[in-house]
Amino acid sequence: QVQLVESGGGLVQPGGSLRLSCSASGRIFSRPAMAWHRQAPGKQREWVAGISSGDSTNYADSVKGRFTISRDNAKNTVYLQMNNLKPDDTAVYSCNTMGKWGQGTQVTVSS
Repeated sequence: QVQLVESGGGLVQPGGSLRLSCSASGRIFSRPAMAWHRQAPGKQREWVAGISSGDSTNYADSVKGRFTISRDNAKNTVYLQMNNLKPDDTAVYSCNTMGKWGQGTQVTVSS
């Protein structure tokens, strides 16, 4: 069984930064592909960023140039560095891998 736990969310002003973490435990493959998604109130969940087993990264157009996904394999943790945050980035951010999802962490961008 794989467990994912996100952390690092919070309230930030527009233009600010946050770094989200997603720690994986349990029976995980070595260097699995992982992804971040988000769901804003009243909207469908959307894919934000992904990192492959070979550490290739991809981003949604809405966050490209502002967000960076990375991983620390020794810690089985994937990060999402979010810079120049906008109110439209407000959402619950969740990570997923191997068909499993974390519980999510709330990010609120507001002045």
